[in-house]
Amino acid sequence: MSKALTLLLLLAMCVQVIKPLGCPGLRQRRDFWKIAVLAIVVMMLTVLVRP
Repeated sequence: MSKALTLLLLLAMCVQVIKPLGCPGLRQRRDFWKIAVLAIVVMMLTVLVRP
């Protein structure tokens, strides 16, 4: 599950660089770093939740 989520967030970053998503806070190409920060936080949470 975590690998699928990682791939999904990586795909979202690539799409953001090519054509901005248009969501609030993601209206410009240079906002891809916000998705990267979200990806890091999600990965940290999955590591903490695992036993």
